[in-house]
Parts: sequence; structure tokens; C-alpha cells
Amino acid sequence: MSSPASGRPGRLVVLVSGSGTNLQALLDACADPGYGARVVAVGSDRDGTEGLARAERAGVPTFVERVGDHHSRDAWDEALAATVASYEPDLVVLAGFMKLVGEPFLAAHGGRTVNTHPALSPSFPGMHGPRDALAHGVKVTGATLFVVDAGVDTGVILAQSAVPVRDDDDVETLHERIKAAERAMLTDTVGRMVREGFTVEGRRARLG
Repeated sequence: MSSPASGRPGRLVVLVSGSGTNLQALLDACADPGYGARVVAVGSDRDGTEGLARAERAGVPTFVERVGDHHSRDAWDEALAATVASYEPDLVVLAGFMKLVGEPFLAAHGGRTVNTHPALSPSFPGMHGPRDALAHGVKVTGATLFVVDAGVDTGVILAQSAVPVRDDDDVETLHERIKAAERAMLTDTVGRMVREGFTVEGRRARLG
């Protein structure tokens, strides 16, 4: 992990599948030299995403690795891992990346790949965190940043941000507030990780 003493910003590779709002938050944060990081590449599993367009407008190199272009999921995973490695990242950020990475990717980038989840892990894993929180009747939910492992939203927790559930919330209104909290948490924590470093011991992560 890069640090201020290294004399260069931390190198981020960001993977996206959709509109790239978390990517945009990182690009905006990286515009401040004091943030300590820069996005060196943005990749996607599909062509034509707004996330890729955001990167191109910012002058950041992009790449696409489609699952269908490979003879197996493992072959795709290996290709994705190799392409990401070519940019020599200090951190890999999954920012709305809608594919699970597998063992080949984790062998290359495990321990320094992070992802967000729109719930307070370990509650409500999977694709429908806000919906499941509403259905369960919780009064507080939120967003989690974690180190990616082989499970679904099961990695070591780096940061969490709480979001109250309002009586009049539906899935859309709740998710929008979670996403706002998620962007702030992501940019703050990734900045700290590259500036200060981080350690993981068992299920506990420590920044600095």
C-alpha cells in the first residue's frame, strides 16, 4: 500500500457495470492532490456503460472484459485479473461491479480489493439490501465497505455508515439515501487506506 512517504499517489483500478456514480465520487476526490490517490484505469464487464464514459471524459484509460468472450468463467476471471494487474494497482475498487470475482482474481488481488454493500453487514447480503431491510422492518440500515473474499458480501468490514429508515420510505427513497452515504464512506475510507495504510487481523480491520 502506498503512503505519503512513497512520493506518489496510491493507484486505484475501479471496476464498474453501470452508471458509475461511485466512480465519479472517487474521480472527484482524486482531483484534490491531498487525497493521495488517483484512478489509473476503469474496467467493465460490458460495453457502453456510463461508468466507462465518465472515465473517458476524465482522461482515464478504460478496458472491457466480457464473460461471453471467454470459454469459461475461470478464464474470464484470469483475464480480468491479468488486465487489472497490468495497471499495477495499490487498491482495486468494485464500484457497482455486478459480477462476483473468483479464485483466480482473488489470488492476484485478494486483500486489496474492496466493495460496497447497501446494508449494514452481515445483515441483508445479496442483491436486494434496501428491499430486505424494509421488509424486515429495521429502523436503521446503511452501507458497508468491505475487503472482498470468496463469499457474497462476507468480507472483513472496513467501514460502515448508518442510515435511518423513515416511516414513509420505499425501496427507491431508502436506496437513494443509502447511496449518498455509501459514496461519502467510500471516498473517505479509500483515501485513508491509501494515505495511512490498513491491516487486517482475523475479522478486524484497522486503518493507519
